[in-house]
Amino acid sequence: MIRVTADPFDPGLNANRFQAESEGAGAMVTFTGIVRSTPDRPITALVLECYPALAEHELAEMRDRAIVRFGLIDAAITHRHGRLLPGDTIMQVITLAPHRRAAFEGAAFLMDYLKTDAPFWKQEETENGLEWVAAKSEDDAARGRWS
Repeated sequence: MIRVTADPFDPGLNANRFQAESEGAGAMVTFTGIVRSTPDRPITALVLECYPALAEHELAEMRDRAIVRFGLIDAAITHRHGRLLPGDTIMQVITLAPHRRAAFEGAAFLMDYLKTDAPFWKQEETENGLEWVAAKSEDDAARGRWS
């Protein structure tokens, strides 16, 4: 399941439905990303731009790679776009596998991809206006462990 949407979603409902539709799993890992604003870097919103059809296609390819690479039973990615406020759910990765290690590694692989290479362009909205979110070396390093 790949879903790119501007609409809010319920991460618990997503996970419950996904688990109910799959058989043979011994482990399910979920990760839900939340828009944050910190005291040292307050934002009023996070604005994500994408071409939904392109994003869905690329996320589906990466999902398929994760399934093969880690022996997953299935994986799901839900990612929002548009203007999101601090505290809003931005994305969710769910992996199902026969055993926990594959489920955790598959989820980490997908999250590192989403953070570095997924086709979303992010801007932070602050009291001073919009600023593009720059790539972070620690995110690139995390992605590099999968090479």
